[in-house]
Amino acid sequence: MATAAAIPAIPSGSIRSFGDFGPKYQVGKPLRPLGEDDWMIEITLIESGERTEYRLSRLLQDPEGK
Repeated sequence: MATAAAIPAIPSGSIRSFGDFGPKYQVGKPLRPLGEDDWMIEITLIESGERTEYRLSRLLQDPEGK
């Protein structure tokens, strides 16, 4: 029987950037598990307001923005 994947701690609402000098984005809600302890997370790009998806494993490596 399949079990639901546990949702990890996600820094929802925090602001991060793609690398040290990349555009800033706001972390949203978890969307779906990807296996291998990774999740797809909804993010919103601050400058454009565009919503897109981003891997949690990559998100956690991005620096926090201010």
